[in-house]
Amino acid sequence: MRTLVALTRAPAALTVLGDTAVGAVAAGRPLRGRRALLPVASVALYWTGMALNDWADRELDAVERPERPIPSGLVSADEAVGIAAVLASCGLIAGAAAGRAEGRLAAALAAAVIGYDTVFKRGAAGPAGMAVCRGLDVLLGAGGARESWPVAGVLAVHTCSVTALSRGEVSGADRRTVAAALGTTALTAAVTAAGRCTSRRHRIAALAASALYAAQVGTAQLRAYRSPAAGNVRDATRAGIHGMVPLQIALIARRDLRSAALLAAVLPAVRYFGRKVSAT
Repeated sequence: MRTLVALTRAPAALTVLGDTAVGAVAAGRPLRGRRALLPVASVALYWTGMALNDWADRELDAVERPERPIPSGLVSADEAVGIAAVLASCGLIAGAAAGRAEGRLAAALAAAVIGYDTVFKRGAAGPAGMAVCRGLDVLLGAGGARESWPVAGVLAVHTCSVTALSRGEVSGADRRTVAAALGTTALTAAVTAAGRCTSRRHRIAALAASALYAAQVGTAQLRAYRSPAAGNVRDATRAGIHGMVPLQIALIARRDLRSAALLAAVLPAVRYFGRKVSAT
């Protein structure tokens, strides 16, 4: 079980639970009935990507991160692929059970995840490829409804920025890359806080969550900008991944305070497990 947790970065899936909720709230399509399976599909496909990530990076990890499951011998490369296949099947089944449009989006998300890990990850299109995965995850919760496109774009832009920054986790980053990430965080927080809200209470909640997002992610990125060494870049990347949750809360709070409050309950777990299991 510990090996599976390490291979899939299991606790990090808490940062994707809000994706489908963001899409569902934006589209006005609650996650009820069969649609309640969509967060399950999202998590299963996220774990798929993590397992494939370690499979794709097994030779590099043998040099840079030998403690990871495959190079350390806890799991073989073939077993990692088998685990990814099982998880992908679970995600596809859950998505298809939620509806026809959702099934198609789950299939598109699975293809994007596999494509990122096996083709695009190391090339120039890597950050954009990861952003596509996150955007599709949000659209999954909305059944592809056009109303969800703007919020999907917000989370995709944040993801692209964090992914570009993460490339400096081992050897450090260029200060311009960190500056771009910091500027993206500020812009994302401003756009999220300025979006249309249902009432004044919704506006206040969205502002508070946006401020938390900006403080959590921006502080770590500012530290990395001042000293773009590998350790600071890893901390900034981790903050960017965990910062998905307050960003999701802010986007949801603009229309649905109850769902935002439910997602806010996840924050302590994200912080706790973030200290126990690496999300990168």
